[in-house]
Amino acid sequence: MGVTVGIDLAAEPPGTAIAAIRWGGGRAVLDEVATHADDEVVLRWMQHPDGAVGIDCPFGWPAPFVAMIADHTAARLRVPGDRPSGWRREYALRETDRHVQATTGLSPLSVSADKIGHVAIRLVALISELDPAVNSSLDGSGAIAETYPAAALRVWGLPHRRYKGDKYRHERSALVDALLVAAPWLDLGDHAGSVRDSDHVLDAVLCALVARARQRGFTEPPTDVELARREGWIHVPTRPLADLT
Repeated sequence: MGVTVGIDLAAEPPGTAIAAIRWGGGRAVLDEVATHADDEVVLRWMQHPDGAVGIDCPFGWPAPFVAMIADHTAARLRVPGDRPSGWRREYALRETDRHVQATTGLSPLSVSADKIGHVAIRLVALISELDPAVNSSLDGSGAIAETYPAAALRVWGLPHRRYKGDKYRHERSALVDALLVAAPWLDLGDHAGSVRDSDHVLDAVLCALVARARQRGFTEPPTDVELARREGWIHVPTRPLADLT
């Protein structure tokens, strides 16, 4: 038996959902769901004693962006005068973002140039409060790993767009149906309604599934471990859902 936890993190509690899946005997049961999760609740689940945790949020910023801000603050920044189209890309995207784009065709939000940065600030504050015994390496080699539900859905051959918000309630329910067909061993139990009603809960479930894949070594490893330990690394599954049990 074991537990994997998925956290769909938002900048504030109302958009934050948590899902805990218990594994054993060839089955996976959605044991617990939490919505409107505040920092205390998120932190408690981030250091779950016997499970891997997947979090939908960037774990760090592009190394060139961090260096640029430091140089700018110290008044030593020198930017080439001849700046070609797209020159800002290295400051906006991490290595993992570029890798996901190249391998899946999807474009993760820029942590340095998009509102997702607010969520990342919340996450790094939470990481700073983790028990020192928790391995929180940003490359995902420890207890927590960065996830990207849309990329996981794409790899698993499931619909990965147009399922968020009340406007796409029907599409979201159809996605849940497709997920249960692809993973007949997954039991949503008493939380089936919540998974269909909330894209945040659904994403948390997907994060918990990716955490299981990472735990079993079924996600793409960093192309540059040293860089991933500074920027973070999105763990994208490499094996089908059937291999998770």
